[in-house]
Amino acid sequence: MEKIYKMPKKSFYTKKIAKGCKICQKGAKLVLLITGLCSSACFYCPLSEKKKGKDVIYANEKLVEKKEDIIEEAELIDAEGAGITGGDPLLVIDRTVDAIKMLKDYFGSAHHIHLYTSTFDIEKIKEVEKAGLDEIRFHPHTEHWKNIEKINFGEVIKNCGIDKGVEIPLIPHLKDETIKLLEDLQKYEIDFINLNELEFSVTNVDELSKYGYVAKNDISSAVMGSEEMAYELVEGNFSIPIHYCSSSFKDAIQLRKRIERRARNVAKIYEIITEDGTLLKGVIFAEKDKLDEIIKKFEIDEKLIVWDEKKRRIETSPFILEEIVDYLPYKCCIIEEYPTADRLEVEITPLN
Repeated sequence: MEKIYKMPKKSFYTKKIAKGCKICQKGAKLVLLITGLCSSACFYCPLSEKKKGKDVIYANEKLVEKKEDIIEEAELIDAEGAGITGGDPLLVIDRTVDAIKMLKDYFGSAHHIHLYTSTFDIEKIKEVEKAGLDEIRFHPHTEHWKNIEKINFGEVIKNCGIDKGVEIPLIPHLKDETIKLLEDLQKYEIDFINLNELEFSVTNVDELSKYGYVAKNDISSAVMGSEEMAYELVEGNFSIPIHYCSSSFKDAIQLRKRIERRARNVAKIYEIITEDGTLLKGVIFAEKDKLDEIIKKFEIDEKLIVWDEKKRRIETSPFILEEIVDYLPYKCCIIEEYPTADRLEVEITPLN
């Protein structure tokens, strides 16, 4: 499978970008989905089927079964912070508070944590603030974009003592509502506004298609017209700093840098780290009892060829496999996979 990364044609950054965004741009933040539960039911929600509407916890791509899994995944990417997302983290307030305290206790106060929520409950916000949260990003439902005060926004902002902003997707058919929201937000003491390019996913494609949306090109999941809307809005006369994040930036920069960080910590001695941060390895589809036979026959260092119990195969360096493949009676290939917990395979190249 060919992977194509493209930088956005144009990016917009204000002089004042939230500290959380700066760390995200380095791929240095753990993405902690604390629950897939949410009460908003946004039609454009891109959350995957394994997470959407389910009370599960994921640290990056790792399903969390115990608290230690969160710390382990954070260490594997040398995390400098965490983004707590969902669903809506404030629906499981006790779990969210515990996660914030655990991360702060383990990594220290400099470990920057931001949180996304569509809940405007002052008491709950105070709880996460007290736990050590550094930044909160509010996500109001589209039905409130024309009258943000209906959700007691002013009172919430007034009583929130940490960095605070609003983050929404750019939905072309809601352009008027978006402009009204941005104009109204100028009245409040928030620190930033984040605008995200609207994207297709497996779970929202039917809903987005109802509005006639299509992908902007053959290699992108971004919605046509969303980026053009961004160009227009960020050039408006707004006093609050606005940051636009394109789909390609998230994929090509944030995700890539995050997997590069993980690759450096999880790559085995025989695996090659590519420029994209993926791992290349040679794979021999033979039974475990053939491992010693291959080691002896070709005099291979035992550290450079191993049995993978989970995937039931022999793995080695792609260079070693290319040298010996013609002498093996087994199916062999070069596999490229992400260094993530799910070890997603992105390309398989048969050698025989």
